[in-house]
Amino acid sequence: LVASARAGVAFVALRGERGRYVAVPACEHVFVWDTRKGEKVLILKGLKQQVSCLCPSPDGLHLAVGYEDGAIRVFNLLSGESTITFNGHRAAVTALQYDHLGGRLVSGSKDTEVIVWDVINESGLYRLRGHKDVITQVLFLKEKNLLVTCAKDTLVKWWDLDTQHCFKTLVGHRAEVWGMALLSKEKRLITGSGDSELRVWDLTYIQEVKDADEPESKKSKGSALPGAEENTEEDETLELDEHPEERIVTCSKVGSIMREGRDRVVTLGTERTGKFLACHGTDAVLEVFSVLSEEEIQKKLGKKMKKARKKAKQNTEEEPERSVELSLQEEIQRVTNVKASSKIKSFDLILSPKGELKMVLLLQNNVIELYNLDLSAQVPQAVRVSRITIGGHRSDVRTLAFSSDNIAILSAAAESVKIWNRSTLQCIRTMDCEYALCSLFVPGDRQVIIGTKTGKLQLYDLASGSLIETLDAHDGAVWSIALSPDQHGFVTGGADKCVKFWEFELVKDENSVQKRLSMKHLRILQLDEDVLCVRYSPNQKLLAVSLLDCTVKVFYVDTLKFFLSLYGHKLPVLCMDISYDGTLIATGSADRNVKIWGLDFGDCHRSLFAHDDSVMYLQFVPKSHLFFTAGKDSKIKQWDADKFEHIQTLEGHHQEVWCLALSPNGDYVVSASHDKSLRLWERTREPLILEEEREMQREAEYEESVAKEEQPVVAGETQGETGLAGKKTIETIKAAERIMEAIELYREEMAKLKEHNAICKAAGKEVPFPVNPILRAYGNVTPSAYVLEVFKKVKSSELEESLLVLPFSYVPDLLRLFNEYIQLGSDVELLCRALLFLLKIHFGQITSNQMLVTVIENLKKTTISRVSEARDVLGFNMAGLQFLKREIEAKDEVTFFADATERFEEKKRKRKKKEKMVLAVL
Repeated sequence: LVASARAGVAFVALRGERGRYVAVPACEHVFVWDTRKGEKVLILKGLKQQVSCLCPSPDGLHLAVGYEDGAIRVFNLLSGESTITFNGHRAAVTALQYDHLGGRLVSGSKDTEVIVWDVINESGLYRLRGHKDVITQVLFLKEKNLLVTCAKDTLVKWWDLDTQHCFKTLVGHRAEVWGMALLSKEKRLITGSGDSELRVWDLTYIQEVKDADEPESKKSKGSALPGAEENTEEDETLELDEHPEERIVTCSKVGSIMREGRDRVVTLGTERTGKFLACHGTDAVLEVFSVLSEEEIQKKLGKKMKKARKKAKQNTEEEPERSVELSLQEEIQRVTNVKASSKIKSFDLILSPKGELKMVLLLQNNVIELYNLDLSAQVPQAVRVSRITIGGHRSDVRTLAFSSDNIAILSAAAESVKIWNRSTLQCIRTMDCEYALCSLFVPGDRQVIIGTKTGKLQLYDLASGSLIETLDAHDGAVWSIALSPDQHGFVTGGADKCVKFWEFELVKDENSVQKRLSMKHLRILQLDEDVLCVRYSPNQKLLAVSLLDCTVKVFYVDTLKFFLSLYGHKLPVLCMDISYDGTLIATGSADRNVKIWGLDFGDCHRSLFAHDDSVMYLQFVPKSHLFFTAGKDSKIKQWDADKFEHIQTLEGHHQEVWCLALSPNGDYVVSASHDKSLRLWERTREPLILEEEREMQREAEYEESVAKEEQPVVAGETQGETGLAGKKTIETIKAAERIMEAIELYREEMAKLKEHNAICKAAGKEVPFPVNPILRAYGNVTPSAYVLEVFKKVKSSELEESLLVLPFSYVPDLLRLFNEYIQLGSDVELLCRALLFLLKIHFGQITSNQMLVTVIENLKKTTISRVSEARDVLGFNMAGLQFLKREIEAKDEVTFFADATERFEEKKRKRKKKEKMVLAVL
């Protein structure tokens, strides 16, 4: 797999270089590729869920990755480790964006909600609700504390992050809004929708307008008499209050830029400086536009004014000077169109210091392409610099086969056949072919045969990687091929209702003296329906043929006489296999069932509901009655055909599994899927205990159901625009349980201590106090210090949700302990955060509890004093850092001026020298 077309592609800074390395999603992992060498330099390992979104941080050191289950993980690109995990969304993350400093991260999801995360504190800030469909893009504004979001519900919403509410909604789109970008120092917004229009909006920030008008308004206030002027001022304020959203920003549509593509926008984006804008639809063309800066606009306007004045002079009649304006098409100019080799799924842009625009394109066919655009050229043309295709197929793999020595693996797709080395996982041969549907290694493993969709059989030589022979075998697709147990020939079944028997033979090669392998047609078995699958019995006496009429017919191989008909499936049988001893045949069907039959009488031993979708492939493990099935539900399952039990499920693929192959020794399984990945599974030596597997499965189901339960209600919070960022997971429940256990241990220890003190008093001497083994393990800490240790170990992103699950009976003890900790001055920030959250959710019960009045009073005093101390320390440190910064800047300025003076003197000397030379010549 080179890259999944599911999420976007992004340039990342690695080893101090920008524009060379790109991060791409690869199923559940993220690959970082070196575009110059075409090598994989880093793998950011995921867990089970597929990657759905990527966003590099502004400093280039981190990469935020959104997953299908709604989790977000932040990876460190230097170490490749995941440093932070955020859990808040209930569905796939569809949009991610950092603010310009990289301190906050905003995420949008399929669950229609937007969450703002604090990356430094590793916690969620708040959840914003308002959209009614999937969020497609989220953008922070640098200067203002504002957020813009767009979604498939055709709306663009503006959020004020100070008050956490939506103050404006743009409704000028007729279809889903698929992307947007901010241009011209955030004074312009451009949106891409389901048509060929890119709509452009002008943004005016009201605060700027007010600041510009302030001196005049002050003057008018100072000199105003109680009269008409005063009333107009009041009217203005009233007018502003009627439209509260107009107090922050106004949005007016300026016009549209027409795209060449007629379909919807898939991705719309700018490079970091905002000078270039690019977008693409569902085709293979990337459209690149340049955005003029304010200086360039002024230059153009100056030229236009000159022309207008010239024209006015030429016209004898004196015309009043008309106001000259630039059209939108002149401000946002089309630079070029980049034609990729296949459909584009996403792109990223970066402007190199040399003035080149680098574009990386992630294509649908498992390819990454890098283009350079030389902007200094008269007519800029995009040049393809590199193309990463290593290993992977361009389309889905439809057939797999293992060589007889378990070392080589064959995979074939619509355009190529590849041979892989199982131990190194490297591709060792690639050969062009037609659309392959079935394959096998010829005995001896030196040649392979491919059955194609057009009905041909193609024979390839592996040593030279060349096509030796092509035979027109069937009039329709060759759906199945099976090697005969005596290894002298094979049988094929096709869509032309025929089963054909073939034999290997050596024929004289025209090009060389040696003989070469060929295939000879022996006989034909004509049937009434299309043949979907054929299999030999191990003793080569019987041939099973699966037909389109949902039955499996069994014939004698020698006479082709009919023997058995296996009927019972409601839909056609797509795959089947016969066990090594020839007693059982297992059939997998599109009706999602697997049936196990006896081959002696054709009786059905058991019908198993195997997958949630069609069963695509079935194969017995050599020398056993165990078999594997692959389904369109993306799972691979192992079954026992004697006990009719499900043994295990191999989860890894994210989309339909088309085929699998077992190695002849039964130690390896290789599988191919619609997610473009080939996965190799190895049999371990540890025994599999079914009861344990079932127990683990039940635990996983329970954990999932706990996490899916209704969220606890927070006191005083309505289901409005905002909410808590986190969500209840099994981790938050476990964290709450750990806090509860720690408090219980603290209670027990305090009770024991009281008892011990009483005993010591009665005895009149010191009696040794038994230390709790848990406290001893923590280095003989006090019970209260142990509670603090447990509390500090709760992940910052899970703190609020853990406290929300905590029963109120533990809260009084926790508040008393908080008072003790804050007095000591340890972890003031963490404790204040937890304290304020507990007060918010248990306000009623805390205030009505007389016992807690003194505790709260003490907390009030200690908290305020400790927080002000912490603020003083921070203020002092900030002042110190600013002082150092000023000193460094002053030093730099001095050196800068010294350099400038030297350069000036050098220029002077050169000029004098030149003048002397000119005089000498004269």
